[in-house]
Amino acid sequence: MSASAQSLGVRTGAPAGAAIAPGPSLRLSGVHTHIGAYHILHGVDLDVPAGGTTLLLGRNGAGKTTTLRTIMGLWKVSAGSVDFGAERLSGRPTPDIARLGLAYVPENMGIFADLTVRENMALAARAARNAEEIDPERLRWIFDLFPAMKRFWNHPAGLLSGGQKQMLAVSRAIVEPRALILIDEPSKGLAPSIIQNMLSAFRQLKAAGVTILLVEQNFAFASELGDTVAVMDDGRVVHRGSMAELAEDEALQTRLLGLSLGAHQ
Repeated sequence: MSASAQSLGVRTGAPAGAAIAPGPSLRLSGVHTHIGAYHILHGVDLDVPAGGTTLLLGRNGAGKTTTLRTIMGLWKVSAGSVDFGAERLSGRPTPDIARLGLAYVPENMGIFADLTVRENMALAARAARNAEEIDPERLRWIFDLFPAMKRFWNHPAGLLSGGQKQMLAVSRAIVEPRALILIDEPSKGLAPSIIQNMLSAFRQLKAAGVTILLVEQNFAFASELGDTVAVMDDGRVVHRGSMAELAEDEALQTRLLGLSLGAHQ
């Protein structure tokens, strides 16, 4: 664990899924983000409780991906603040934010197509100089979650199927212990059987005390996994509550999202 993570009192990720004390909570307060001349986030207020899964929902263009990228420092906060426990994230460079125990799985997965699965994993494991130095217990845990990663260990990542690439992207994010994982639409385009693998993996991560902030358009997936939910519209959070309550209230779903979850089961 890094010195920065230790200063937060973070105990991050257990490979066997054993429950541990969750790390700090994440808080966005009045966050504004500009991308060039465009004002994308308009005062986002968002609390992500430690140790649970928070779903970030909303129509296309609502600002969900921009929120994740702003948390990771890929887009700069133009007003407001992002805090992870006692640590101020806004204003820090992305590598420093990652060292605090945060990982980000973008919608485009962010894998290196010309490198093998093994090489992709080695690059993500900062504490290892090569794949042979990756924690073997953690690697076995990842192989149990995603057997395709072991089967295609020495294959170029670019030759994997879409579902296998998503598995690799998540595997890279969890190859080292993390306190908080931000994931952008992990089920997009995946077969139902692979979606079930993803659900199992995220449940194990949550059981290990990892906090998850998840952008997801598959509402059945969202309702099955989420503890809390925030709904965005036009660069603002317009609803906060429990995922279970939103899943049961079709009128609220239609008002906030323009459709009901039941239509997408």
